Amino acid sequence: MKPMLQSDLKSLPFLHRGKVRDIYAVGDDKLLIVQTDRLSAFDVILPDPIPGKGRVLTQLSYFWFEKLGHVVANHLTGITPESVVNASERDAVAGRAMVVKRLKPLMIEAVVRGYVAGSGWKDYKATGAICGIKLPAGLAEAAKLPAPIFTPASKAPAGQHDENISFEEAVNTVGRAHAEQVRDVAIRLYSEASDYAATKGIIIADTKFEFGVDDAGKLHLIDEVLTPDSSRFWPKSGYRTGISPPSFDKQFVRDWLETQPWNKKAPAPKLPPDVLAKTAEKYEEALRLLAA
Repeated sequence: MKPMLQSDLKSLPFLHRGKVRDIYAVGDDKLLIVQTDRLSAFDVILPDPIPGKGRVLTQLSYFWFEKLGHVVANHLTGITPESVVNASERDAVAGRAMVVKRLKPLMIEAVVRGYVAGSGWKDYKATGAICGIKLPAGLAEAAKLPAPIFTPASKAPAGQHDENISFEEAVNTVGRAHAEQVRDVAIRLYSEASDYAATKGIIIADTKFEFGVDDAGKLHLIDEVLTPDSSRFWPKSGYRTGISPPSFDKQFVRDWLETQPWNKKAPAPKLPPDVLAKTAEKYEEALRLLAA
């Protein structure tokens, strides 16, 4: 299948194009979310799509929505994407789209960390804490935390970085009841997913969930779930502390971009074929290991 940089459906009203997803209206109460093969790095959309990436993200999200459905409601409707577009557009949405409930998004990113990694490692080295949560002294990079921690972030406008916020700032944004519910549900989702992934040879170091509410205020898990785009997946076989372990995501792309004379602003450089291929392989491997 030819990689999709962006969708171009004519049978539904177009609403929004994000870094990866294109969103269309299905009536007044539903949305069609199309996962393209776009890839962003350093908050810049790259000019070259990753073959198969959108289908991997969609299939993994469907897998996790079903597996974790007992924890919290989600935005799936059960309606097939092919049924809401013209016949000529069915191939464009097959395997890479979802018809979902139109909900009110909560304007925080629900980040859960189980290991000291990424920005959390930098924060810990500087402060002995991650996002203000004090941790035991002497932890090495990639060390497992005593228990998962909830470190919310703001939802930044397109082109800007999400910023870590305190729990009280999350309360101010979405209200105490929703903030506490999101924290408790996110930690449970992470814990159950991590336990399962460990049986498949994958460590979920951290992940990001998004939530929305319906008109009655009921919480729903939305967006994508536990994919290589929203999570840090490490192979158990290559895991050890004191290093940043290899991951099942766009690390090949980030590493290559770091070697380029690029200021990390649009436009990004074109990616060589071998980097595209290796990145696609990593996404496919994550899907094969987790959802087989």
